[in-house]
Amino acid sequence: MSPIRVVVAKPGLDGHDRGAKVVARALRDAGMEVIYTGLHQTPEQIVETAIQEDADCVGLSVLSGAHMTLFRKLLDLLAERDARDIVVFGGGIIPEADVPKLAEMGVSTVFTPGATTQEIVDWVRAHVGDGSAAEPADAPA
Repeated sequence: MSPIRVVVAKPGLDGHDRGAKVVARALRDAGMEVIYTGLHQTPEQIVETAIQEDADCVGLSVLSGAHMTLFRKLLDLLAERDARDIVVFGGGIIPEADVPKLAEMGVSTVFTPGATTQEIVDWVRAHVGDGSAAEPADAPA
């Protein structure tokens, strides 16, 4: 069984990545393979990384207020690339009123300030599973 592969990404112009780095380290320390994309990534770059790295999930850290636009673009690009099986979750400064709208879009969950790294690790394990999403179903020969 392969470890869960997680892309942690900081989209947009926000330069505050401490939280993303803390989450990335917690996921790695929990035995997951973590690819941290660094600051100022576009949704296109994040999706490309997720596909190239055969990620099981993508966690976006958004503090800029552009969460509705950034998550929508990321989800649309995943759909265009036939990669809807990649679980998308997020965290950051996201108003409670926007959380249900993000869920309707296809964001699996949103961690707001105060969420512990253990909660995030447990959620990823429970909702991404044992890494089986990384096993190609009908891989071309």
